[in-house]
Amino acid sequence: MNDATIPTTPSPEIPHYTATFHDWLIGARTHTWPNAIAPVIVGTAAAIRILGADWLHNLIWVRALLAMMVAWALIVGVNFANDYSDGIRGTDDDRVGPQRLTGSGLAKPSHVKAAAFGFFGIAGVAGIALCLISGFWWLILIGICCVSAAWFYTGGKHPYGYRGLGEVMVFIFFGLIAVMGTQLTQLGSISWEGAVAAVAVGAFSCANNLVNNLRDIPSDTASGKITLAVRLGDKRTRILDAFLVFGPFILSCVLALSSVWTLLSLLALPLAWNAYTPVRTGQVGPALVVSLKRTGKAMLVWSLLLGVGLALGALGVGAVSYTH
Repeated sequence: MNDATIPTTPSPEIPHYTATFHDWLIGARTHTWPNAIAPVIVGTAAAIRILGADWLHNLIWVRALLAMMVAWALIVGVNFANDYSDGIRGTDDDRVGPQRLTGSGLAKPSHVKAAAFGFFGIAGVAGIALCLISGFWWLILIGICCVSAAWFYTGGKHPYGYRGLGEVMVFIFFGLIAVMGTQLTQLGSISWEGAVAAVAVGAFSCANNLVNNLRDIPSDTASGKITLAVRLGDKRTRILDAFLVFGPFILSCVLALSSVWTLLSLLALPLAWNAYTPVRTGQVGPALVVSLKRTGKAMLVWSLLLGVGLALGALGVGAVSYTH
């Protein structure tokens, strides 16, 4: 038998994992980082409002920095966790949004999973340090809940993100807990300003998540991922997004009862309108990606302006006098 007649078996295709640093950065989804930064800015500003004119001396900056590290590491971790879980399930096979590491085959799934838990670890270490220096040991339990929620959003056998609960959890963890937790570690208590601001930030965070799911309605429906957007349908999802994007500006007016300078945050309204325009005009698919980035920008600018307003209130500039 000569070589020409020897039967050959095709070798299985070996994947080539070629992800660059830039690819990993895209996988970290930097446009979602305002969801982590804004709550800490607002929570710290709410604490400043209560600390009063001497806030510069009384604010414990290391606690604010640790809170920022916790929130940032969690958002990056959850992004990599979603990349991994959606990728191995095949949910990202027909993805129309930004490139994913696992679904595109750029990175080994186990490496993406390791990156997720690496950032969860960073969040955990920073969170424990924050609990130690603030004296709130029970916040460690909240931290465990945060990491669990981050993983089981799309991970595990029964991910809640596939059952329309993603926005609810985003509201709780990147709104209520992130803002009020930041204020709590500074003051040892939560003010009404902190609670109202937490609802506003939660609404913004939900808007970002909702637009992402609005864009993916066709692919999510085909893959069996039943998000809130899939449940509501295209039209009602767009209406809900309007409430989430513009609701924080109504709450800015409520916060003016504490400091009239919080109305500075209304200057971010044109950015919010710009962010909502692709949703309002019926854009679909990749055209909605710009709305994600604009919503994050509007959220960040609103938070900074609100923070300035609360700080001015702490200095007694245009603030309503009352006893806390």
